[in-house]
Amino acid sequence: MTDDDALLVERAKAEPEAFGELYQRYVGRIYGYIYHRTGSVCDAEDLTERVFFQALTHLSGYSQRGLPFSAWLFRIAHNVLANWYRDRHHSRLLPLEEVTASSEDVDILEAVEEKAQVRRAVARLSPERQQVLLLKYVEELPHAEIGHIMGRSEGAVKALLHRTLKALKKELQESLHDGNRSVSP
Repeated sequence: MTDDDALLVERAKAEPEAFGELYQRYVGRIYGYIYHRTGSVCDAEDLTERVFFQALTHLSGYSQRGLPFSAWLFRIAHNVLANWYRDRHHSRLLPLEEVTASSEDVDILEAVEEKAQVRRAVARLSPERQQVLLLKYVEELPHAEIGHIMGRSEGAVKALLHRTLKALKKELQESLHDGNRSVSP
């Protein structure tokens, strides 16, 4: 945790209105993380609000353990999402962006299809594997921080990430192979 974060946290423990600075600093990252998991602006806004409400409510019990304050917020976000999925029995799939082709530009359409294939392949991964990809490649968090958020050791995160990338590569290769088979006569 930066010294600035440490000072803000201590100030916010004494003066809850000071929590606003921490909120402003991290709301974008937490919202982005939640949005990537839900695919819904409305749900992401609601769940982000819950994360910061819980953070403010439990701030007095927060203690620095050698990780950034953001790791604590991401852990809360992880728990809020887990509860949200469990309570609503949502599927583990990430929603796909709907694409309406209005252009005849083949390159653009191919790029859109490739992106959709990757999104579908990621959506078929377990929620845990989706989360490790999101934290590593979207949020660009270090392995240690991801481990804290996911309740795993740094080595376990590296192993999970390696297995996930391997599974994703296999899934994409199979998808490409199946796609080519369905196109050929």
